[in-house]
Amino acid sequence: MPKRTLQGVVVSDQQDKTIIVRVERRFTHPILKKTVRRSNKFHAHDETNEFSVGDVVWIEEHRPISKLKRWVVTRGEKRAKLDEPADETGKRVSKKKGAKADAAAAPSN
Repeated sequence: MPKRTLQGVVVSDQQDKTIIVRVERRFTHPILKKTVRRSNKFHAHDETNEFSVGDVVWIEEHRPISKLKRWVVTRGEKRAKLDEPADETGKRVSKKKGAKADAAAAPSN
């Protein structure tokens, strides 16, 4: 029997060699006839700690690796990282409203 393969998005990479993948499925509700989205989270084995939050990965069924891990990452696509602008000192600048830099630049009465 072939192994199931699912596609999902990495939602957590806090653990060593483990990622948590959210797999979303869409179906038509039997009574309401409306398209419904449901998701499940799967713990998957990532041997090289290659993937991070936001990456799209394909996972495949595997024999139990630990209490919760029954899936292995087969391949994935890295999410493009957006660089934050750096100021003249080389530190990253946050774009949050009301940042301290904006408060310091505003004239005080």
